[in-house]
Amino acid sequence: MSAESKKEKNPDRDEQNPAMPLNILVVDDEANIRKTLSVCLETEGHKVIAVSNFQDALAEATQRSFELAFVDLRLGTEDGLDLIPALLTTTPWLKIIVITVYASIDTAVEAMRRGATDYIPKPFTPAQIKLAVQKVFEMRTLEQRIATLQEDLGRAHPEIDFSSANPAMQRVVNLARQAATSDATILLRGESGTGKTVLARAIHSWSHRAAKPISVVSCPTFPSELLESELFGHAKGAFTGAVRDHPGRIAACEGGTLFLDEISDLPLSLQPKLLRFVQDKEYERVGDCLARKADVRIIAATNINLETAVKEGRFREDLFYRLAVIQIEIPPLRERPEDVAVLAERLLVFYGRSNHRSFLGFTKEALQALGQYHWPGNVRELSNVIERAAILCRADRVGIESLPAFLGPGDSAPKIGDPVSLEKIEEQHIRRVLAHTKSLQEAADILGIDQATLWRRRKKYGI
Repeated sequence: MSAESKKEKNPDRDEQNPAMPLNILVVDDEANIRKTLSVCLETEGHKVIAVSNFQDALAEATQRSFELAFVDLRLGTEDGLDLIPALLTTTPWLKIIVITVYASIDTAVEAMRRGATDYIPKPFTPAQIKLAVQKVFEMRTLEQRIATLQEDLGRAHPEIDFSSANPAMQRVVNLARQAATSDATILLRGESGTGKTVLARAIHSWSHRAAKPISVVSCPTFPSELLESELFGHAKGAFTGAVRDHPGRIAACEGGTLFLDEISDLPLSLQPKLLRFVQDKEYERVGDCLARKADVRIIAATNINLETAVKEGRFREDLFYRLAVIQIEIPPLRERPEDVAVLAERLLVFYGRSNHRSFLGFTKEALQALGQYHWPGNVRELSNVIERAAILCRADRVGIESLPAFLGPGDSAPKIGDPVSLEKIEEQHIRRVLAHTKSLQEAADILGIDQATLWRRRKKYGI
């Protein structure tokens, strides 16, 4: 029979049979059910292992990698519900479909609570089984696509390379590597743009949690009323718009790392709740009184003096000490001038590749200009400058003509009375104030504007 005639005979097969077969575990104490399920699934091209009891199921899950399991709720004298978390412990990505003749809403809810993906009452039809498997296959495909997108996002940024000729930066990297091997909370300190988020991701990748997720939460990004829900999750109906349960970032990175950027902006109302989690690994979702536990490592970052915030009553002292078990201060780029040329070369290679270009490097004049600038925006500002040069330069080497005007030869910064726009004067003034202040708040106070306005100006000028 030809392939076309086979397809005509079973037109639904191509739609329901996944391109890649699943490894499926069947756990049922009835021989007929095991045989029926095995035949149904193997006919669809899947690989099936069928066992009759709790112990054999765990033994198979330990020895093999399964993507789907069918589990009966009654396994002789044993409860199939207890098998669900046991299987998930050995294979966290496993999807579990519960099958039972004792179907009820209570058992369905309990099965889902323990980690089951779906629930099918007996007796069932082959069509029900095929539909359930198809749903699992679609879920697995979506997870794989998400993983691929995450890898692509990782490639959209320069590779992490912490080699440095600066002794202070070398000490930072060594301390970070040592701290990564522990589960201690870490507080990263440094000016905006020094690479705190990049270092946090590196610490996660160097730790034993590297295979688990890392979640990044920028505290100023969320309104205070939404930040609690974002961190801890919420129950359905907890507030207007809460149409379904939301697990929150802590639950999403179970076993991994939660990075809290700009922790100084964490509202005072949330600080006791974060303190409780840091101390006891325990928390509650918004609108839910059930205490939950999570194994999540906390890394926090700040660009302001938290000791001052504590004295001013804007930050809890006990939370500060809990977060600052290990403190790592990242030096600003102006204090490590020996690294500027090396960083610029690496960034040029990356952005050249991103723009389908290959550069031979920088001219002597361009490197000199890069080295003489004070970089108030730190590595982030350097990265923006190099990305701009990679786009605009048409030569094999990036010359000073491809760099922004403020990096030009001599003292190119405009002065009061020069024939330049007020915008250019404002840009240079903001750059110089930022270069000589320790925090955005201090800079905003000197400039006579609020932090939000300063943030918009920095975004406008690429600082």
